[in-house]
Amino acid sequence: MNDGGNNRDRPLKRVRITAMRQTVYRDLMAQYENPIEHTCDISVGQTFVSVDAQRPEGLCESAWESMRPFVEELAHGTGNFYDGWMRNPYSAMISCNDGFRPFSFYIEVIT
Repeated sequence: MNDGGNNRDRPLKRVRITAMRQTVYRDLMAQYENPIEHTCDISVGQTFVSVDAQRPEGLCESAWESMRPFVEELAHGTGNFYDGWMRNPYSAMISCNDGFRPFSFYIEVIT
């Protein structure tokens, strides 16, 4: 995941973030969550682009905090997280930290 800092002086790459899937745990919601009317504005297939490793407008803060370290690394040109976890070494599959209805996001460098 790290290149020893050699890529930190290069221009940052843009990173596309795609909402791939949402899982909903209704049993956990019924047991633990207070009723709330509105939870998330993200839709499956929705895409965002991070420029200069910044949170894209419209991407919720909670989801961003889950993926921010990976987006920053990809923007700096590094990747290969966890020694070959992803087929594309310049990508990652990250879920937001909502324990009741997490979204999975595919993040990848845009060439």
